[in-house]
Amino acid sequence: MLELSNEHVLQSPVDYFKDFFDNDLLTLIATQSNLYSVQKNPNKPLNTSEKEVEQFIGICIYMSIYGLPRSRMYWNGNTRVEKVAHVMSRNRWEELKANLHFNNNDHMPLQNDPNKDRLFKIRPLVDALQNKFKNIPIEEQMLCVDEQIVPFKGTSLLKQYNPMKPHKWGYKLFVLCDSKGLIHNFEIYTGRILPATSLPDIGASSNVVLRLVEHLPRNENKFLIYFDNWYSSPALLVTLANIGFQSLGTIRLGRFPGLLFSSDQEMKKKGRGSYEEKEATIDGVKIRAVKWLDNRGVSLASTFESACPINTVQRFDSKGREQIDVTCPKIVTTYNKFMGGVDLLDGLISYYRINLRSRKFYLRFFFHFVDVSIVNGWLLFRRDCQHNGIAKQGVMDLLAFRCEVAESLCNLGADPIKRGRPSTDRVENEFSKKKKKGPCVNIPIPDVRKDGVGHWPSVVEDRQRCKHPFCKQKSSIMCEKCKVHLCLNKGKNCFVDFHL
Repeated sequence: MLELSNEHVLQSPVDYFKDFFDNDLLTLIATQSNLYSVQKNPNKPLNTSEKEVEQFIGICIYMSIYGLPRSRMYWNGNTRVEKVAHVMSRNRWEELKANLHFNNNDHMPLQNDPNKDRLFKIRPLVDALQNKFKNIPIEEQMLCVDEQIVPFKGTSLLKQYNPMKPHKWGYKLFVLCDSKGLIHNFEIYTGRILPATSLPDIGASSNVVLRLVEHLPRNENKFLIYFDNWYSSPALLVTLANIGFQSLGTIRLGRFPGLLFSSDQEMKKKGRGSYEEKEATIDGVKIRAVKWLDNRGVSLASTFESACPINTVQRFDSKGREQIDVTCPKIVTTYNKFMGGVDLLDGLISYYRINLRSRKFYLRFFFHFVDVSIVNGWLLFRRDCQHNGIAKQGVMDLLAFRCEVAESLCNLGADPIKRGRPSTDRVENEFSKKKKKGPCVNIPIPDVRKDGVGHWPSVVEDRQRCKHPFCKQKSSIMCEKCKVHLCLNKGKNCFVDFHL
């Protein structure tokens, strides 16, 4: 269905999601989950289907919207959520979660194998989604590469620590996005970064960029690649230019031998907003490097951008306690404008992240990929709405889009069946039913109704239906405290039964 997006055919929200989680992927999940349940216990097969997997995903999306602290609360009496509990029983949902699988454990490599795939458990899921993200038509020229953290604090060999991220502990992904947050490629960090195919090995951090842009058309000078100082190096700028990609990024001066700028202390004498620019040619590629002083110095290098023309930006002056104009080179303005795609994606995911707890690392990745697919689908939906002339005010926001996807996935399967054991307190159940009928007087709670204080009968002019759950007659006797009508006569005494 992804090729339809190139023609900007407007689809329903669930179709955008199923562009990524299509029937083939759902069949794979159902098949491997059934196999895993038999491998665990041949006497308890899971016997799930693609439709049930869709309902499971829909329930997980609903849980991210309602945000209750424990999953069982969606089925409990006091905190029951009908959108969840009416689709699938609690035990069945927990059984699906416990048996969810994506690969055959019989083919798992040995623990002492030095070349084993640490992502074997989710390799089919990762490969399928990578291919789908790569096939999304790219309409923006600006692409950025940055890190993404999947929050996780449990024990795992894949867990990383990055103090510069909002979630410091978790699994690290390298992501290629456009400036609006639409993801086009990703790789999961497993402790080893291999060089890109048919490209030179220029160091682990720079190899990440080459691997992420490997699927893009080369030698067309069509895309501009942005990255931060962890990836940048002279070899990366030159290699990207040689295969047809212009680039821009912040730099670490220690990686650029021979590049000398004034120190921050020397530049502070010239004033805030001062800058220096250097130019060099490496292997026939012209590279410009700029250092600009804001609160502190920042250095950038590019193969297509330079310091001129000079712009001005608003900054707060702590001494004068006022906003002032500060000169800013064009290379800095361009970098700040187009580098935040991955951060924008992280922000969209964090609004309604699926936070279901699990010790299995592959489930944490699965829930993350569901969130990423929803955000990607919403961004494609917005793009198609724009091409179809729909104003921004009329476009569905992310929360409404997420609700539509969840509702559609839950309703794609069989008709929901009301499950669960009925209430053991039949009288209280009948009272709750009477509360739902019509605009009658509210029945007091049991603590008030049964306290035995101040419940006196009085005769009133109007006759109303008796509020006893098993009585359908009308009465003119009303309890002065409860303010409800009850039968009290020679043949029937609902008044006493009501207050017991």
